[in-house]
Amino acid sequence: MACQQFDSVATILEIPVNDRDRMKFPKRALTVAVPVPMDNGTTHVFSGYRVQHHLALGPTKGGIRYHPDVTLGEVAALAMWMSWKCALTGLPYGGAKGGVTVDPGALSLGEKERLTRRFTQELIPFIGPQVDIPAPDVGTNEQTMAWMMDTYSTHAGHSVPGVVTGKPVVIGGSLGRREATGRGVAYLIYRAMDSIGMKEGSATAVIQGFGNVGSIAAWSLAKYGVKVVGVSDAMGGVYNPAGLDLAALEAWVASNRTVVGFPGGDAVSNAELLLLPCDILVPAALERQITAENAGKIQCRILAEGANGPTTPEADDILAQRPEIFVIPDVLCNSGGVVVSYFEWVQDLQSFFWSESEVVDKLFRILEGAFTQTLQLSRKQKITMRMAALSLGVRRVYDARKARGVFP
Repeated sequence: MACQQFDSVATILEIPVNDRDRMKFPKRALTVAVPVPMDNGTTHVFSGYRVQHHLALGPTKGGIRYHPDVTLGEVAALAMWMSWKCALTGLPYGGAKGGVTVDPGALSLGEKERLTRRFTQELIPFIGPQVDIPAPDVGTNEQTMAWMMDTYSTHAGHSVPGVVTGKPVVIGGSLGRREATGRGVAYLIYRAMDSIGMKEGSATAVIQGFGNVGSIAAWSLAKYGVKVVGVSDAMGGVYNPAGLDLAALEAWVASNRTVVGFPGGDAVSNAELLLLPCDILVPAALERQITAENAGKIQCRILAEGANGPTTPEADDILAQRPEIFVIPDVLCNSGGVVVSYFEWVQDLQSFFWSESEVVDKLFRILEGAFTQTLQLSRKQKITMRMAALSLGVRRVYDARKARGVFP
Protein backbone atom coordinates (compact mmCIF):
# COMPACT_ATOMS: atom_id res chain seq x y z
CA MET A 1 0.00 0.00 0.00
CA ALA A 2 2.72 2.46 0.97
CA CYS A 3 4.69 1.80 -2.22
CA GLN A 4 1.58 2.04 -4.41
CA GLN A 5 0.71 5.39 -2.87
CA PHE A 6 4.27 6.66 -3.31
CA ASP A 7 4.38 5.61 -6.97
CA SER A 8 1.11 7.47 -7.64
CA VAL A 9 2.38 10.62 -5.93
CA ALA A 10 5.80 10.41 -7.63
CA THR A 11 4.01 10.39 -10.98
CA ILE A 12 1.96 13.46 -10.02
CA LEU A 13 5.12 15.26 -8.86
CA GLU A 14 7.09 14.10 -11.91
CA ILE A 15 9.92 12.75 -9.75
CA PRO A 16 12.51 11.17 -12.07
CA VAL A 17 12.43 7.36 -12.14
CA ASN A 18 16.11 7.25 -11.14
CA ASP A 19 15.29 9.04 -7.85
CA ARG A 20 12.29 6.96 -6.83
CA ASP A 21 14.06 3.95 -5.35
CA ARG A 22 16.16 6.20 -3.14
CA MET A 23 12.94 7.80 -1.85
CA LYS A 24 11.24 4.46 -1.33
CA PHE A 25 13.89 2.20 0.24
CA PRO A 26 14.54 2.72 3.97
CA LYS A 27 17.89 4.04 5.14
CA ARG A 28 18.17 1.30 7.76
CA ALA A 29 16.15 -1.83 8.53
CA LEU A 30 17.09 -3.70 11.68
CA THR A 31 15.96 -7.16 12.85
CA VAL A 32 16.89 -8.32 16.33
CA ALA A 33 16.36 -11.42 18.48
CA VAL A 34 14.91 -10.55 21.89
CA PRO A 35 15.37 -13.36 24.43
CA VAL A 36 13.12 -12.88 27.47
CA PRO A 37 13.05 -14.92 30.72
CA MET A 38 9.37 -15.83 31.22
CA ASP A 39 7.56 -16.21 34.52
CA ASN A 40 7.32 -19.99 34.05
CA GLY A 41 11.11 -20.35 34.03
CA THR A 42 11.54 -20.71 30.25
CA THR A 43 13.23 -18.25 27.91
CA HIS A 44 11.29 -17.16 24.83
CA VAL A 45 12.97 -15.46 21.85
CA PHE A 46 10.82 -12.76 20.27
CA SER A 47 11.49 -11.01 16.94
CA GLY A 48 12.01 -7.24 17.10
CA TYR A 49 12.28 -4.67 14.31
CA ARG A 50 13.23 -1.02 13.75
CA VAL A 51 13.15 0.74 10.39
CA GLN A 52 14.52 4.26 9.78
CA HIS A 53 13.20 5.53 6.47
CA HIS A 54 15.31 8.64 5.79
CA LEU A 55 17.59 11.10 7.59
CA ALA A 56 17.41 14.05 5.18
CA LEU A 57 15.45 16.37 7.48
CA GLY A 58 16.82 15.33 10.87
CA PRO A 59 16.65 12.35 13.23
CA THR A 60 13.98 9.73 12.62
CA LYS A 61 10.77 9.53 14.65
CA GLY A 62 8.15 6.85 15.05
CA GLY A 63 6.31 4.46 17.30
CA ILE A 64 7.05 1.06 18.81
CA ARG A 65 4.21 -1.45 18.58
CA TYR A 66 3.68 -4.78 20.33
CA HIS A 67 1.30 -6.92 18.26
CA PRO A 68 1.16 -10.52 17.02
CA ASP A 69 1.09 -9.37 13.37
CA VAL A 70 4.19 -7.12 13.47
CA THR A 71 6.51 -7.85 10.54
CA LEU A 72 9.47 -6.09 8.97
CA GLY A 73 7.36 -5.17 5.95
CA GLU A 74 4.65 -3.63 8.12
CA VAL A 75 7.03 -1.41 10.08
CA ALA A 76 8.83 -0.42 6.86
CA ALA A 77 5.52 0.78 5.39
CA LEU A 78 4.62 2.63 8.59
CA ALA A 79 8.07 4.27 8.62
CA MET A 80 7.50 5.53 5.08
CA TRP A 81 4.10 6.99 6.00
CA MET A 82 5.68 8.63 9.04
CA SER A 83 8.21 10.33 6.75
CA TRP A 84 5.46 11.96 4.69
CA LYS A 85 3.49 12.83 7.85
CA CYS A 86 6.45 14.61 9.49
CA ALA A 87 7.26 16.51 6.30
CA LEU A 88 3.62 17.49 5.76
CA THR A 89 3.44 19.07 9.22
CA GLY A 90 6.86 20.71 8.89
CA LEU A 91 8.65 18.67 11.56
CA PRO A 92 12.47 18.23 11.33
CA TYR A 93 12.24 14.43 11.25
CA GLY A 94 12.47 11.45 8.99
CA GLY A 95 10.06 8.59 9.57
CA ALA A 96 10.74 5.47 11.62
CA LYS A 97 8.76 2.59 13.07
CA GLY A 98 9.51 -0.46 15.16
CA GLY A 99 7.92 -3.27 17.05
CA VAL A 100 8.01 -6.75 18.49
CA THR A 101 5.95 -9.69 17.27
CA VAL A 102 4.10 -10.47 20.50
CA ASP A 103 0.64 -10.46 22.05
CA PRO A 104 1.15 -7.98 24.92
CA GLY A 105 -2.07 -9.14 26.55
CA ALA A 106 -0.52 -12.56 27.10
CA LEU A 107 2.43 -11.14 29.07
CA SER A 108 2.65 -10.29 32.75
CA LEU A 109 3.85 -6.83 33.75
CA GLY A 110 7.27 -8.25 34.60
CA GLU A 111 7.53 -10.02 31.24
CA LYS A 112 6.62 -6.79 29.41
CA GLU A 113 9.32 -4.93 31.31
CA ARG A 114 11.98 -7.55 30.57
CA LEU A 115 10.94 -7.64 26.91
CA THR A 116 11.07 -3.84 26.63
CA ARG A 117 14.43 -3.48 28.35
CA ARG A 118 16.08 -6.22 26.28
CA PHE A 119 14.60 -4.85 23.04
CA THR A 120 15.87 -1.36 23.96
CA GLN A 121 19.31 -2.78 24.75
CA GLU A 122 19.46 -4.25 21.23
CA LEU A 123 18.47 -0.87 19.73
CA ILE A 124 20.91 1.32 21.72
CA PRO A 125 23.48 1.72 18.88
CA PHE A 126 20.69 2.92 16.56
CA ILE A 127 18.57 5.26 18.72
CA GLY A 128 19.20 8.56 20.53
CA PRO A 129 17.90 12.14 20.77
CA GLN A 130 19.74 13.12 17.57
CA VAL A 131 19.45 9.74 15.82
CA ASP A 132 16.05 8.08 16.26
CA ILE A 133 13.35 8.83 18.85
CA PRO A 134 10.79 6.07 19.56
CA ALA A 135 7.26 6.67 20.88
CA PRO A 136 4.23 4.58 21.93
CA ASP A 137 2.06 2.83 19.36
CA VAL A 138 -0.32 -0.14 19.29
CA GLY A 139 0.20 -2.31 22.38
CA THR A 140 2.63 0.10 24.09
CA ASN A 141 2.11 3.07 26.41
CA GLU A 142 3.74 5.61 28.73
CA GLN A 143 5.14 2.85 30.95
CA THR A 144 6.82 1.20 27.96
CA MET A 145 8.50 4.48 27.11
CA ALA A 146 9.60 4.96 30.73
CA TRP A 147 11.35 1.56 30.65
CA MET A 148 12.99 2.42 27.31
CA MET A 149 14.22 5.78 28.61
CA ASP A 150 15.57 4.23 31.81
CA THR A 151 17.39 1.47 29.93
CA TYR A 152 19.02 3.93 27.52
CA SER A 153 19.87 6.36 30.35
CA THR A 154 21.45 3.60 32.43
CA HIS A 155 23.67 2.73 29.47
CA ALA A 156 24.58 6.42 28.93
CA GLY A 157 25.34 6.99 32.61
CA HIS A 158 22.99 9.97 32.92
CA SER A 159 19.33 10.80 32.34
CA VAL A 160 18.43 11.16 28.63
CA PRO A 161 14.72 12.08 28.53
CA GLY A 162 14.87 13.08 24.85
CA VAL A 163 15.55 9.51 23.66
CA VAL A 164 11.80 8.71 23.61
CA THR A 165 8.53 10.64 23.64
CA GLY A 166 5.17 9.69 25.09
CA LYS A 167 6.75 9.28 28.56
CA PRO A 168 5.02 10.00 31.88
CA VAL A 169 5.04 13.74 32.59
CA VAL A 170 6.97 13.20 35.83
CA ILE A 171 10.09 12.07 33.90
CA GLY A 172 10.02 14.58 31.06
CA GLY A 173 6.83 13.80 29.19
CA SER A 174 4.69 16.59 27.76
CA LEU A 175 1.30 17.67 29.01
CA GLY A 176 -1.28 16.89 26.34
CA ARG A 177 0.79 14.17 24.62
CA ARG A 178 -1.54 11.25 25.44
CA GLU A 179 -4.58 13.15 24.14
CA ALA A 180 -2.82 14.70 21.13
CA THR A 181 -3.78 12.25 18.37
CA GLY A 182 -7.46 12.07 19.34
CA ARG A 183 -7.69 15.82 19.81
CA GLY A 184 -6.07 16.34 16.43
CA VAL A 185 -8.51 13.96 14.75
CA ALA A 186 -11.46 15.85 16.25
CA TYR A 187 -10.02 19.28 15.34
CA LEU A 188 -9.50 18.28 11.70
CA ILE A 189 -13.02 16.82 11.56
CA TYR A 190 -14.31 20.15 12.86
CA ARG A 191 -12.37 21.95 10.10
CA ALA A 192 -13.71 19.54 7.48
CA MET A 193 -17.26 20.10 8.73
CA ASP A 194 -16.76 23.83 8.32
CA SER A 195 -15.37 23.30 4.80
CA ILE A 196 -18.43 21.36 3.61
CA GLY A 197 -21.00 23.35 5.59
CA MET A 198 -21.97 20.62 8.06
CA LYS A 199 -23.56 21.77 11.34
CA GLU A 200 -21.88 20.10 14.32
CA GLY A 201 -24.98 20.30 16.50
CA SER A 202 -26.85 17.79 14.33
CA ALA A 203 -23.91 15.62 13.21
CA THR A 204 -23.42 11.98 14.20
CA ALA A 205 -20.18 10.01 14.45
CA VAL A 206 -19.17 6.34 14.39
CA ILE A 207 -15.70 5.41 15.70
CA GLN A 208 -13.96 2.10 15.05
CA GLY A 209 -11.46 1.60 17.87
CA PHE A 210 -12.02 2.82 21.42
CA GLY A 211 -8.41 2.89 22.55
CA ASN A 212 -6.38 5.99 23.25
CA VAL A 213 -7.09 7.64 19.88
CA GLY A 214 -10.74 6.63 19.48
CA SER A 215 -11.83 7.44 23.03
CA ILE A 216 -10.20 10.88 23.07
CA ALA A 217 -11.62 11.61 19.61
CA ALA A 218 -15.08 10.64 20.86
CA TRP A 219 -14.89 12.98 23.86
CA SER A 220 -13.44 15.80 21.77
CA LEU A 221 -16.15 15.45 19.11
CA ALA A 222 -18.79 15.49 21.84
CA LYS A 223 -17.37 18.81 23.07
CA TYR A 224 -17.85 20.18 19.53
CA GLY A 225 -21.51 19.13 19.73
CA VAL A 226 -21.25 15.94 17.65
CA LYS A 227 -23.35 12.95 18.78
CA VAL A 228 -21.34 9.69 18.96
CA VAL A 229 -23.71 6.87 17.99
CA GLY A 230 -21.37 3.89 17.52
CA VAL A 231 -18.00 2.66 18.77
CA SER A 232 -16.09 -0.61 18.66
CA ASP A 233 -12.89 -2.34 19.75
CA ALA A 234 -11.20 -5.59 18.72
CA MET A 235 -13.95 -7.64 20.42
CA GLY A 236 -16.97 -5.97 18.79
CA GLY A 237 -19.06 -2.82 18.88
CA VAL A 238 -22.10 -1.03 20.25
CA TYR A 239 -24.59 1.23 18.45
CA ASN A 240 -27.29 3.60 19.67
CA PRO A 241 -28.80 5.96 17.08
CA ALA A 242 -29.94 8.25 19.91
CA GLY A 243 -26.32 8.69 21.02
CA LEU A 244 -24.05 6.82 23.42
CA ASP A 245 -23.48 7.92 27.02
CA LEU A 246 -19.69 8.30 26.81
CA ALA A 247 -19.18 8.59 30.58
CA ALA A 248 -21.12 5.37 31.20
CA LEU A 249 -19.34 3.68 28.29
CA GLU A 250 -15.91 4.65 29.62
CA ALA A 251 -16.83 3.30 33.07
CA TRP A 252 -18.00 0.05 31.43
CA VAL A 253 -14.73 -0.28 29.49
CA ALA A 254 -12.71 0.38 32.65
CA SER A 255 -14.49 -2.52 34.37
CA ASN A 256 -14.83 -4.95 31.46
CA ARG A 257 -11.87 -3.98 29.20
CA THR A 258 -14.19 -3.95 26.16
CA VAL A 259 -17.21 -2.05 24.83
CA VAL A 260 -18.93 -5.39 24.14
CA GLY A 261 -21.98 -5.91 26.35
CA PHE A 262 -22.46 -2.21 27.12
CA PRO A 263 -26.16 -1.93 28.03
CA GLY A 264 -26.56 1.52 26.48
CA GLY A 265 -26.79 0.28 22.90
CA ASP A 266 -27.19 -2.66 20.51
CA ALA A 267 -24.36 -5.04 19.68
CA VAL A 268 -22.75 -4.74 16.22
CA SER A 269 -19.70 -6.33 14.62
CA ASN A 270 -16.74 -4.28 13.40
CA ALA A 271 -17.76 -4.99 9.81
CA GLU A 272 -21.32 -3.79 10.47
CA LEU A 273 -20.10 -0.73 12.36
CA LEU A 274 -18.26 0.62 9.30
CA LEU A 275 -21.50 0.53 7.28
CA LEU A 276 -23.72 2.32 9.82
CA PRO A 277 -25.38 5.54 8.61
CA CYS A 278 -23.55 8.55 10.09
CA ASP A 279 -22.11 11.93 9.19
CA ILE A 280 -18.58 11.15 10.40
CA LEU A 281 -16.81 7.77 10.23
CA VAL A 282 -13.52 7.43 12.12
CA PRO A 283 -11.52 4.22 11.56
CA ALA A 284 -9.12 4.46 14.52
CA ALA A 285 -8.04 0.83 14.83
CA LEU A 286 -5.71 -1.11 12.51
CA GLU A 287 -4.80 -1.07 8.81
CA ARG A 288 -6.90 -2.16 5.80
CA GLN A 289 -10.40 -1.67 7.25
CA ILE A 290 -11.94 0.21 4.30
CA THR A 291 -11.56 -2.15 1.35
CA ALA A 292 -12.89 -2.66 -2.16
CA GLU A 293 -15.69 -4.77 -0.61
CA ASN A 294 -17.12 -2.08 1.68
CA ALA A 295 -15.91 1.27 0.26
CA GLY A 296 -18.98 1.56 -1.95
CA LYS A 297 -21.32 0.87 0.98
CA ILE A 298 -20.11 3.19 3.72
CA GLN A 299 -22.68 5.86 4.61
CA CYS A 300 -20.83 8.93 5.82
CA ARG A 301 -19.98 12.42 4.63
CA ILE A 302 -16.58 12.68 6.35
CA LEU A 303 -14.12 9.77 6.55
CA ALA A 304 -11.46 10.69 9.11
CA GLU A 305 -8.58 8.21 9.24
CA GLY A 306 -7.46 8.04 12.85
CA ALA A 307 -5.52 4.82 12.17
CA ASN A 308 -2.52 4.35 9.89
CA GLY A 309 -3.42 2.90 6.50
CA PRO A 310 -7.08 2.05 7.19
CA THR A 311 -8.04 2.47 3.52
CA THR A 312 -6.62 0.24 0.77
CA PRO A 313 -5.61 1.67 -2.63
CA GLU A 314 -8.50 -0.24 -4.23
CA ALA A 315 -10.92 1.38 -1.78
CA ASP A 316 -9.33 4.77 -2.53
CA ASP A 317 -10.24 4.36 -6.19
CA ILE A 318 -13.87 3.77 -5.20
CA LEU A 319 -13.92 6.71 -2.77
CA ALA A 320 -12.51 8.95 -5.51
CA GLN A 321 -15.75 8.26 -7.40
CA ARG A 322 -17.82 9.33 -4.38
CA PRO A 323 -17.33 13.11 -4.14
CA GLU A 324 -19.97 13.31 -1.40
CA ILE A 325 -17.41 11.80 1.01
CA PHE A 326 -14.72 14.16 2.33
CA VAL A 327 -11.63 12.10 3.22
CA ILE A 328 -9.16 13.34 5.83
CA PRO A 329 -6.18 11.06 5.03
CA ASP A 330 -4.17 9.34 7.76
CA VAL A 331 -0.92 11.25 7.17
CA LEU A 332 -2.84 14.42 8.07
CA CYS A 333 -5.65 13.16 10.30
CA ASN A 334 -3.61 11.34 12.95
CA SER A 335 -0.54 13.59 12.83
CA GLY A 336 -1.39 15.27 16.15
CA GLY A 337 0.50 12.57 18.04
CA VAL A 338 3.83 13.12 16.29
CA VAL A 339 3.39 16.91 16.45
CA VAL A 340 3.13 16.85 20.25
CA SER A 341 5.90 14.23 20.38
CA TYR A 342 8.01 16.86 18.64
CA PHE A 343 6.96 19.38 21.30
CA GLU A 344 7.98 16.90 24.01
CA TRP A 345 11.38 16.35 22.38
CA VAL A 346 11.96 20.11 22.15
CA GLN A 347 10.99 20.58 25.81
CA ASP A 348 13.34 17.77 26.86
CA LEU A 349 16.27 19.23 24.91
CA GLN A 350 15.70 22.66 26.45
CA SER A 351 14.67 21.43 29.95
CA PHE A 352 11.90 24.01 29.65
CA PHE A 353 8.31 22.76 29.82
CA TRP A 354 5.05 24.27 28.58
CA SER A 355 1.53 24.39 29.98
CA GLU A 356 -1.12 22.16 28.42
CA SER A 357 -2.90 25.18 26.91
CA GLU A 358 0.35 26.19 25.16
CA VAL A 359 0.75 22.65 23.80
CA VAL A 360 -2.82 22.49 22.49
CA ASP A 361 -2.63 25.97 20.96
CA LYS A 362 0.60 25.15 19.12
CA LEU A 363 -0.83 21.78 18.01
CA PHE A 364 -3.93 23.35 16.47
CA ARG A 365 -1.83 26.03 14.72
CA ILE A 366 0.28 23.37 12.99
CA LEU A 367 -2.74 21.23 12.08
CA GLU A 368 -4.54 24.28 10.72
CA GLY A 369 -1.61 25.08 8.43
CA ALA A 370 -1.31 21.51 7.17
CA PHE A 371 -5.08 21.19 6.61
CA THR A 372 -5.32 24.49 4.73
CA GLN A 373 -2.36 23.68 2.46
CA THR A 374 -3.73 20.22 1.72
CA LEU A 375 -7.24 21.45 0.96
CA GLN A 376 -5.97 24.24 -1.28
CA LEU A 377 -3.71 21.86 -3.25
CA SER A 378 -6.53 19.33 -3.58
CA ARG A 379 -8.89 21.92 -5.02
CA LYS A 380 -6.27 23.63 -7.19
CA GLN A 381 -5.00 20.46 -8.87
CA LYS A 382 -8.31 18.56 -8.65
CA ILE A 383 -6.71 15.62 -6.84
CA THR A 384 -7.90 13.71 -3.77
CA MET A 385 -7.07 14.92 -0.28
CA ARG A 386 -4.80 11.89 0.15
CA MET A 387 -2.82 12.65 -2.97
CA ALA A 388 -2.60 16.31 -1.95
CA ALA A 389 -1.32 15.52 1.56
CA LEU A 390 1.16 12.95 0.28
CA SER A 391 2.30 15.33 -2.47
CA LEU A 392 3.19 18.00 0.08
CA GLY A 393 5.09 15.53 2.27
CA VAL A 394 6.90 13.69 -0.51
CA ARG A 395 7.87 16.94 -2.26
CA ARG A 396 9.53 18.29 0.90
CA VAL A 397 11.52 15.10 1.44
CA TYR A 398 12.52 15.01 -2.25
CA ASP A 399 13.64 18.66 -2.17
CA ALA A 400 15.68 18.04 1.00
CA ARG A 401 17.40 15.00 -0.48
CA LYS A 402 18.08 16.84 -3.72
CA ALA A 403 19.63 19.76 -1.80
CA ARG A 404 21.87 17.44 0.23
CA GLY A 405 22.91 15.33 -2.76
CA VAL A 406 24.28 11.79 -2.70
CA PHE A 407 27.37 11.01 -0.63
CA PRO A 408 29.69 9.02 -2.96
